[in-house]
Amino acid sequence: MVNLLAAAALAAATPAVVPLQPPTEPAMFVVHDADTTIYLFGTFHALDGDHHWFGHGVRDAFEGSNELVLETLLPEGPNAARELSRDMPPGSVKPSASFLATTRMALSAGRSQGMQTDNGADMVLRHIAEAEGKPVQGLETLQFQLNMFNRMPAMAAPPPPPTAKVGQPVEDAGIETLSTTMTQMQSAWKRGDQKVFVSLLEQLRAGSPETYRMMFTERNARWADWIAARMQTPGTVFVAVGAGHLAGKDSVLVRLAEKGIESRRVY
Repeated sequence: MVNLLAAAALAAATPAVVPLQPPTEPAMFVVHDADTTIYLFGTFHALDGDHHWFGHGVRDAFEGSNELVLETLLPEGPNAARELSRDMPPGSVKPSASFLATTRMALSAGRSQGMQTDNGADMVLRHIAEAEGKPVQGLETLQFQLNMFNRMPAMAAPPPPPTAKVGQPVEDAGIETLSTTMTQMQSAWKRGDQKVFVSLLEQLRAGSPETYRMMFTERNARWADWIAARMQTPGTVFVAVGAGHLAGKDSVLVRLAEKGIESRRVY
């Protein structure tokens, strides 16, 4: 849930300038054979309350699918904290302090712009699917993700942004800059502009190659294996994962192409 949010915090010191473009739709791809269709939809994990992105082609593909597949299924409801504690691996330790601080800063920056994880595309899709009785499953277990974050290496704190004022706390200045970055990312996501995510991923890869490997390279390869295996079963599946997993040179789409499974962008 926090992979691109944390990556955004690393890149916030030099945010990309995103030119205004006509609104389109978030990026979505499809792979298919004679009897199987799998839609690959790139999500944004924290959004404002505007759900116009779930319309036209995205909604048609979702409604035409037999099941929804997300990165993982997080516990919800009044017992969510208890379930989360139950799934913590025995003897586990908390993620590094720098990783937690970076993630908290990203979430704070998003909230300052009205962006909430409850409005994230994956959560919205999950709730609609559950209301419709559509099966929902995760590519990874919660315990797997917790293990991954427990093993996450320390992440270098981003330098003070160029716009920081004299005497201003570094975290406050970082949140201001990150708020702008996340607003630009959300706007890019809504219009299906992948270039922002490619740039962000490259900055993460250069700044923390081990984190990049764990968050993206290895997981994208496993997810491509899952998709390739699922192609052997007839049906229509809607797979929704973070937009960063469908962008860049190590994306799920690239891994699929290496297996001879070509994807096509539909939006």
